[in-house]
Amino acid sequence: MDSGKPQFLDMGEAVDSRRIAYRARPGARRPGVIWLGGFKSDMESTKALALDAYCAERDRPCLRLDYSGHGISGGDFEAGTIGRWLEESLAVIRAASAGPQVLVGSSMGGWIALLVARELAALGELDRLAGMALIAPAVDFTEALLWPRLPEEARMAIMRDGRYERPSAYSPQPYVYTRALIEDGRKHLLLGGNVRSYAPVRILQGMEDPDVPYQHALTLVEHLAMDPVTLTLIRDGDHRLSRAEDVALLIEAVEGMG
Repeated sequence: MDSGKPQFLDMGEAVDSRRIAYRARPGARRPGVIWLGGFKSDMESTKALALDAYCAERDRPCLRLDYSGHGISGGDFEAGTIGRWLEESLAVIRAASAGPQVLVGSSMGGWIALLVARELAALGELDRLAGMALIAPAVDFTEALLWPRLPEEARMAIMRDGRYERPSAYSPQPYVYTRALIEDGRKHLLLGGNVRSYAPVRILQGMEDPDVPYQHALTLVEHLAMDPVTLTLIRDGDHRLSRAEDVALLIEAVEGMG
């Protein structure tokens, strides 16, 4: 059985309205698996499809979604912020999944996953969390990884014009970073204190990742002092970790959580 046609969840009102696309594969075995993609990625990426195929084989539920401005979801990408994409992720998770879930967060999705866990804790819904598998988690990336690396003229353009375009190694289209993304990101920073996952965490991190240095993953581990965490460093791994051997490690991590 496949996950069928995409479904949509309407969010926001008036100029803020957007349709969030998701695919929900049914399955009898728990916990389920939820895919949270990275910045400018979508639910049809290599790792997302590999997880969906794994869940099909093992009769596990699998939920994938596109944030607004990503994939086939509606909304303007440049209106996107960490808070906005968090709100959408949480809404889809609460509407389209039931029972314990393993959150699989890739790059920015790792930050989103930890923010989702914090929100679920505040809502008294920690029974939804069975574990996390994080791939090159870009926690606090807007402040810790992006802003310090931008040249002064780029930072000035963001503050003056509200946006800045930069060529991407992952897309023919340039990445656009907005003032709203930077300023909203500062409202959701996690690394200033203890970080809670409220469930076991397995982190996969490439040591040749040019975007999220492996030292950043070590910093996250130091902050996850109250929850079980395992870090796997892949010596020749890049940022995507989409090779067959990398995907096998991801599947092993998810399988180890039930």
